Amino acid sequence: MPSSSSVRKGGDGRLNHDLDPHDLGPQDACGVFGVWAPGEDVAKLTYYGLYALQHRGQESAGIAVSNGRQILVYKDMGLVSQVFDEATLEALKGHVAVGHSRYSTTGASTWLNAQPTFHPTEDGSIALAHNGNLTNTAELVQMVADRSLLDGELDLRVDRGPTATNDTSVVTALLADHPGRTVEERAAEILPQVKGAFSFVWMTEDTLYAARDPQGIRPLVLGRLERGWVIASETAALDIVGASFIREVEPGEMVAVDVDGLRSHRFAEAAPKHCLFEFVYLARPDTRMVGQRVHSVRVEIGRRLAKAFPAEADLVIPVPESGTPAAIGYAEASGIPYGMGLVKNSYVGRTFIQPSQTIRQLGIRLKLNPLRDVIEGKRLVVVDDSIVRGNTQRALVRMLREAGAREVHVRISSPPVKWPCFYGIDFATRAELIATGLTIEEIRTSIDADSLGFIDLEDLVDATSVPNDHLCRACFDGVYPVPLPEPEHLGKDLLETGPRSPDGLAASAAGGGAPDSLRRP
Repeated sequence: MPSSSSVRKGGDGRLNHDLDPHDLGPQDACGVFGVWAPGEDVAKLTYYGLYALQHRGQESAGIAVSNGRQILVYKDMGLVSQVFDEATLEALKGHVAVGHSRYSTTGASTWLNAQPTFHPTEDGSIALAHNGNLTNTAELVQMVADRSLLDGELDLRVDRGPTATNDTSVVTALLADHPGRTVEERAAEILPQVKGAFSFVWMTEDTLYAARDPQGIRPLVLGRLERGWVIASETAALDIVGASFIREVEPGEMVAVDVDGLRSHRFAEAAPKHCLFEFVYLARPDTRMVGQRVHSVRVEIGRRLAKAFPAEADLVIPVPESGTPAAIGYAEASGIPYGMGLVKNSYVGRTFIQPSQTIRQLGIRLKLNPLRDVIEGKRLVVVDDSIVRGNTQRALVRMLREAGAREVHVRISSPPVKWPCFYGIDFATRAELIATGLTIEEIRTSIDADSLGFIDLEDLVDATSVPNDHLCRACFDGVYPVPLPEPEHLGKDLLETGPRSPDGLAASAAGGGAPDSLRRP
């Protein structure tokens, strides 16, 4: 149900980069959280779990809770703290819950596409939350349509009104259709047919489920409470609710938790391809991933950057927050002092006031402001996580020079991003990626830096300590571990541009967000 504007002002799903044209960095798809814990306040546990995962998605948030008889779903546009208040959480009573914080990849940023998704079943209902992005959505939509034909739903001829247009809703519909079988049996049948990146957490009235794609592209971890179990996108979400980290949900594994305890089912052979960009930017630095502490990996990346791209400078400063660990490593390895030369406005992530043209022209100052007394007259090494379009770095270098920096040497803790992601990160199209058409020297000139260095791809892989063949590096090298469909079946608005199937889900259609993104220069 949507929140009541008369009680509390909700969000609108508008991210700060919609307001600030300089801030168009990569965004992850979502954060997911699930808990099975009789006797605990599962709604509040889920709220705090989502709060810890807010960095993974800021457009909408939702929680589904079951009391054993029925599932109640509450979701709205905006940040977790905007969507939920004490009164709302008090109304969500039960022993099992799933939660979601969303950044849209397939499907527009609307209330209908907010998650968890909900669907009735033959003997109850299910609610599902998804992190990732599917690559065979069109095939899955056809499966839903075929089931509808078998069930005779075409005869209804009823306009069901607006419906969800995300890939998650398609999977939810397929899982809910299990005549004569359990949801668990249906999942074992459906999951091998789902392609792409998915970390699913879903629930029935009495059971919590989770599943991870065979490549394990997006993270998913399992934790233990004194009186229950927790499943979350990152270990940082386990920490905030006091759960002990047990292990990762394995690629190709489905787990279920109910009164009989925890059980596991392997629906596909594991072929690990963990997202390399998670180590660079997406994951929280206090998260543990593939056996590695993300902060430690990022510090090591900085050390390697210093060895590969030294600079004669007076101060190493990060672009906060994602550049901070690598800047620490760079300073440590280079012997150049580390300092804070930029102050971040931590609350600029969302605003409901459309800025004037004057404010727009301030660009990056909406988010960052220089410490003039620290940087004036200094030769700076500025460490950032990535360059996508180059707008942010161009504005940043200009701002630092205006604040009195003598030299600005930019160091980037990832290789040039040259390819779009189809597994849950919203990068630009190839035509918009600055590294697609320019050499590193041309990028340096474009952003007006005195020097520019990107970490080498193999150095980055070595810093993670994860075997090269266990990582997805597609955004850097264009090698996609999960085969992609024809371009017309790719794109954010895939389910919003074609004829609708009988259950209201859009059928596969030409178009989509950037169907020619792999062909365009």
